[in-house]
Amino acid sequence: MRRRSALIIGILSLATLTGCASGAADGISVSPAQTPEKADTSQEADAEAQAQAQAWLDAATVPPDAVRSTETIGGFYSYQGWPCQPVVEQEAYWTISGMTVAETANWLAANPTADLVSTAVGTVDEEGDYDEATVGYIPADDSQQGVVYTVTKEENGVAIRAEVAALTESAVCPSLPPGSMMGKPGQG
Repeated sequence: MRRRSALIIGILSLATLTGCASGAADGISVSPAQTPEKADTSQEADAEAQAQAQAWLDAATVPPDAVRSTETIGGFYSYQGWPCQPVVEQEAYWTISGMTVAETANWLAANPTADLVSTAVGTVDEEGDYDEATVGYIPADDSQQGVVYTVTKEENGVAIRAEVAALTESAVCPSLPPGSMMGKPGQG
């Protein structure tokens, strides 16, 4: 009898808690955020940012033996966060057989993409056995847009992911406390 009572109490408690959760969610009302009336301007800005992101992606410079993948490649340990928003983002992937992470990262650092400036602070030691490395490129010092290449170890070589972001005209960067600064894309 005690087992049955405990079971009934447990089921009733669960049903009550479930009912509370759904009742509270049903009672919440969220009104949509107000948007500015300048839709045409924002569409143009987005089109400009889209064109810039595509231009940087089209100009991506990767080692000669790299094979572009039409599908997303997984296995990357890190991703670039773009602190200023909104941005237009694009990605591309390549694989290379027979190269190491260090060799590929150093090649990327020595061969700039388009007219972008490297954010790398040095080369990757080719004696080390690395799982992943990043190389960033930006259009100007202190910019929070550009291309970040991430190189990750694969069974027979490496995979490269290019993360591209172009700021829209309405992009806003977060305010930082005095004396603080944001790291450059590709620096972790």
